[in-house]
Amino acid sequence: MSRYVLAPDSFKESLTATEATEAMAAGVRDADPTAETVACPMTDGGEGFALTLASSLGAEPISVPSHDALGRPIEGLIHRVGDTVVLDVATACGLELVEPALRDVLNCDSYGVGELVLAALDAGARRLVIGLGGSATNDGGAGMLAALGVRFLDARGRPVATTPTGLAHLASLDVGGLDPRLADVEVQAACDVDSPLLGPRGASAVFGPQKGATAQQVMLLDTLLTRLSALSGTRGVALASEPGAGAAGGLGWAILTFLGGRMRPGVDLVIEATGLREALTGATAVLTGEGAADAQTLTGKTAAGVAAAARERGVPVVVFAGRIADDARALLDQGVAGLVTITPEGTPLDRALAEGGRNLRAAVAGWVRRHQ
Repeated sequence: MSRYVLAPDSFKESLTATEATEAMAAGVRDADPTAETVACPMTDGGEGFALTLASSLGAEPISVPSHDALGRPIEGLIHRVGDTVVLDVATACGLELVEPALRDVLNCDSYGVGELVLAALDAGARRLVIGLGGSATNDGGAGMLAALGVRFLDARGRPVATTPTGLAHLASLDVGGLDPRLADVEVQAACDVDSPLLGPRGASAVFGPQKGATAQQVMLLDTLLTRLSALSGTRGVALASEPGAGAAGGLGWAILTFLGGRMRPGVDLVIEATGLREALTGATAVLTGEGAADAQTLTGKTAAGVAAAARERGVPVVVFAGRIADDARALLDQGVAGLVTITPEGTPLDRALAEGGRNLRAAVAGWVRRHQ
């Protein structure tokens, strides 16, 4: 009997990872009703990371009063299981929480993320897993740090706002008030990018334009983050070049520098939590996927992580995606056995997103029939 392990990420704006897994399972059954399927929904550290990991761990959701990137009151969310708390920065300072007409990266900060971390500490967290991705901010984590007790001061010792506009007046940091409970907490940051904090591959240059920053604003933002790291001492300067430091507008750097955090590919954390490696034993194939597959998929994305795990077990991997770029063929050198586009040629984007589940089901069914 054939046995398929289903390990997709979400298909952005179309399917959650769980919905994609269900569509894949339906496709396998359409082609081979006798086949066994094993569901292992994945995520790489972007939006939806905490929910996917929490589901695998059986964690309890807890609503937390928080603020969005513009400082408006919202209900944030953390997930607790035992003394482990999982959270996504996007549930507090996410880009999707800010209406397109109001998006202004110079006047956004990550204060709400700090409120989620405080709630985790209040809930007794001894291990904190933070999903980095989908933020509207480029404040180097200053907002989060302010919520946790760090003071940001101008040349006269007066507090400054932790938005980039406020940080333009930053002259010094006072870390004496940083919540002491953080010293006893293991912090892991789940990341799907390897960008440093600064420079042409940094937070501002790579992700600033996605948040509405103009070319001139990108230069300003990078200058502000350079100053912020310099004012944070030798540790802050050294960690600015770490892979992932630029994630979520520099929140990665703040977690490394001030919270003693460790950066890990989000997909590795989820692979461990779901027991994917064990599930692969004896599998016919593992089916994974995401909204778009391209060369960037190799840098900490779900398909690359799943392929690496499957390669250890000698199991073929097939990647399904709504769009497959020409440079995605590099995945074939990483142990991927096949790349399958789920979207019929010529389908308008809005229709492709609406019919993602149906298209994924049909594509999986077609592949299974061809390879029985």
